[in-house]
Amino acid sequence: MTLYAPARKTTHHKTNRPRAQRPHGPPSGPRRFRIAGADLSASVAVFLIALPLSLGIALATGAPLQSGLVAAAVGGIVAGRFGGSPLQVSGPAAGLTVVTAELIQRYGWRTTCAITVLAGLAQLGLSALRVARSALAVSPAIVHGMVAGIGVTIALAQLHIVLGGTPQSSAVDNVLGLPAQLADIHPSALAISALTVTVLLSWPKLPGRAGRLVRRVPAALVAVAGATAAAVAAGLSVPRVDLPSWSSHALPGLPEGPVLGIAAGVLTITLVTSVQSLLSAVAVDKLVAARGDRSGSVPRSHLDRELAGQGAANMVSGALGGLPVAGVAVRSVANVSAGAVSRTSTMLHGLWIVLAALLLVPALDLIPLAALAALVMVVGIQMVSITHIRTVTRHREVVVYAVTTAGVVLVGILEGVALGIAVAIAVALHRLARTRISREERDGNQLLRVRGQLTFLAVPRLSRALHQLPQGSHVVVELDGSFMDHAAYETLSEWTTGHIAHGGTVETTGPSGARIAEPSPAAASDAAAPTCCRPWTPWHNHQCGELPADGPTASREGPEGPDTPAEPAEARRTSGLHLASGIGKFQRNTAPLVRDELARLAREGQRPSQLFLTCADSRLVTSMITSSGPGDLFTVRNVGNLVPLPGEESGDDSVAAAIEYAVDVLQVASITVCGHSGCGAMQALLGSGPDDLAVPRTPLRRWLRHGRPSLERMASRRHAWARISGRLPADAVEQLCLTNVVQQLEHLRAYESVARRLAEGSLTLHGVYFHVGEAQAYLLSGTDEVHSYDDVFTRVMPTALAEADGRETQAGEADVRETARAS
Repeated sequence: MTLYAPARKTTHHKTNRPRAQRPHGPPSGPRRFRIAGADLSASVAVFLIALPLSLGIALATGAPLQSGLVAAAVGGIVAGRFGGSPLQVSGPAAGLTVVTAELIQRYGWRTTCAITVLAGLAQLGLSALRVARSALAVSPAIVHGMVAGIGVTIALAQLHIVLGGTPQSSAVDNVLGLPAQLADIHPSALAISALTVTVLLSWPKLPGRAGRLVRRVPAALVAVAGATAAAVAAGLSVPRVDLPSWSSHALPGLPEGPVLGIAAGVLTITLVTSVQSLLSAVAVDKLVAARGDRSGSVPRSHLDRELAGQGAANMVSGALGGLPVAGVAVRSVANVSAGAVSRTSTMLHGLWIVLAALLLVPALDLIPLAALAALVMVVGIQMVSITHIRTVTRHREVVVYAVTTAGVVLVGILEGVALGIAVAIAVALHRLARTRISREERDGNQLLRVRGQLTFLAVPRLSRALHQLPQGSHVVVELDGSFMDHAAYETLSEWTTGHIAHGGTVETTGPSGARIAEPSPAAASDAAAPTCCRPWTPWHNHQCGELPADGPTASREGPEGPDTPAEPAEARRTSGLHLASGIGKFQRNTAPLVRDELARLAREGQRPSQLFLTCADSRLVTSMITSSGPGDLFTVRNVGNLVPLPGEESGDDSVAAAIEYAVDVLQVASITVCGHSGCGAMQALLGSGPDDLAVPRTPLRRWLRHGRPSLERMASRRHAWARISGRLPADAVEQLCLTNVVQQLEHLRAYESVARRLAEGSLTLHGVYFHVGEAQAYLLSGTDEVHSYDDVFTRVMPTALAEADGRETQAGEADVRETARAS
């Protein structure tokens, strides 16, 4: 038995379980038919939206109209099957219109298809390098600006078609040519476009009960179908869709053109499709989480796998003569809103596109091009989101947004994004270096205000302002910033020490005037005087300077259990004051920051991702160890982090009830058992005689009987001793603490609800060991060896995530075990 990194094997039978037992969609069971029905209805809704949009986007790029249908079908089937975001719908996206149109104009359609294939291959390479998360590091202002710039370019180009003309090659040319186009309007095309826009905008606002019923039909489909019917009924002579025979469909050829130009095209397609797809996948996760139903069977997006799925889809789409493929927010939102619960809906929508392309060609040939142009123009205008503009304005990044948008419209996408990145860096440096320091006298006290970030660049001005303050005065330093580097901290700390030494007083506050607790300079100079308030421990219970002078509160761990108190009488009398003070500080400082989130949880109810079972030891702060917040963990704490075997609770079913509630009602995805070093319960077990456990005399002794299997496991020759980061435990107590984590996981598997979910593949078990003295967490892995969290995360976690997606083999599991041993 060895303890190691993230729990890869949660049951002894997981290796041999068939792959069909680990689906990405809903778990098998009696609800299969209902879930299949939800996916079917969702696929139809998405298909009705995707069909006209795909034709419109193909028209806007100047590509063969069939290429839009090919990309929609491939995006649904290939990206839907192999992608890492089950509910994201992929296809030709409006955000790629400008890029594709420029490539077609410059290199021709066949070379553009070859560029799409190469871009897909590049996406597969990026997925293999696991860099998907890096794409999310781009500033939202740059992404929103890029989308807005593309939307403006699309709207300007389609406006010419709406007026009955032909768009120019660039946004600038379209603006310059607009006066001539307005002087030569085609009434028929304008009438069809006006009807399309009117229906498209008014359809979602139909009032009454009848309106709610008909609004289920997508507005895009109604607008295009209505415009088509009106054009046919009126006998208008307008350009219409012309889908050629599939036998003459153009396929890719060898790239022809300058190497650097083609490489730039591949890079552009790769970046735009990747960033758009990954951001859309993250948005889909948020939509699924906020949907309100307990879709526990819908896993969160695996971004590297989603990038690989998009790469495969682009390779297939380009090879079949289709447009570039990316995750599309509009169709994904429709898919989630329609109640889809698995990737089946996405794949079915692609199948409906194929059937429509084969069977509905005569009906599609009736659609006026002006109707599709009006549809895409509205989509382009909606890409300039007022909500996004307000957001970037509130965060003071409107300059980055505006420069990116203007760059995309005037120069190009890559150039615009590069300009946005340069401006974003300049803004960040300006904010970092811009610090305003002012001094004033108020009621005989000196007030020093520091606005902005305190870095080494501001140290000369800070030092000058500090030394201008009168000696022996009471000084209030108000820090209105979120960052202070080491140089600024040392300057402020040294001046504080000197000012107090000359008879002055110093109080440091935040922007609201709330006092910031800092170590006393006198205490800092006295190594024997401990300090409890540190700037790197915001989770700590700040009570510095409030303890009575006759002695600090002490604690020890005795053989009867953890945290046996040993505090003076005066400290016990003031404990109530400490509690009231802590509550007051929460209401004053913390409550305003978390009130909105807690209000949301109060409305929606708790939806924790895992059951976290740990010891009652006061030194274990679960939120600190797991970096979690309200609503993340369903926590159960008891002496010794014990999980009694079913039927052995001795009249106390609290732990069993918590397990049942978490697994069956809350539908948590994982259960974690967390032990810790120096556990008093384990010390008590080691120090117990046979009579203590056989005939317990106290409630604590009766409870510790549930830890006897851990004691027996450690003494058994059938189990190897646990190791921690490749070394043996320091002593018998640590060995028992490690062994206890493994044993309690075995007890968990004995619960019927846990065993059932493990067999379904919808629940995982994890073991954690927290070394208090080292402030180091260790994760349990399948070979029972424990490594530090950093080592595990960089070496074992990617394979563990791959296992969660059902893509590893038994040989892969052997490779992981060898990696763990080598570590």
